[in-house]
Amino acid sequence: MYDKLTQNDIKKLEEEIEYRKLVVRKEAIQAVKEARGHGDLSENFEYHAAKKEKNQNESRIRYLERMIRTAQVISEDSADDEVGMNDRVELYFVEDDEYETFRLVTTIREDSLNGLISNESPLGKAIFGRKVGETVHVQVNNTYGYDVEIRSIEKHVDDSNDRIRRY
Repeated sequence: MYDKLTQNDIKKLEEEIEYRKLVVRKEAIQAVKEARGHGDLSENFEYHAAKKEKNQNESRIRYLERMIRTAQVISEDSADDEVGMNDRVELYFVEDDEYETFRLVTTIREDSLNGLISNESPLGKAIFGRKVGETVHVQVNNTYGYDVEIRSIEKHVDDSNDRIRRY
């Protein structure tokens, strides 16, 4: 797996694990107990649904723990004049003659529809570590690429409200 995560990402994952263990797990166990009391288990839809929800929660906990265990921790630090993690970057798309603003985040927080691009995406890889005024080529695949110019960088934008993407 080896996701590249920041310390802040790991902290958010640990918070989700704790919430799932202390709150969701107890609620799921209670739901299974209540559904079990409704009679014949072979025809009890509530029981099967409650068991499924409980198992999904346990699966998510294991997934998050494995993600943390196998993560490659990356730094959020970067030079003041370079694009780094959690920086908001205004880009000029040369081919389209358009400006767009993105924030560079890790893969578990990416949400391109809301301007959060992954450091593992073609665009994220191309702009990471670059400076204002540089024009970089973004190679999407073997046959297509485009140029963007970095117009401005806003350092270390607050990410406290970012959600971890659910799988």
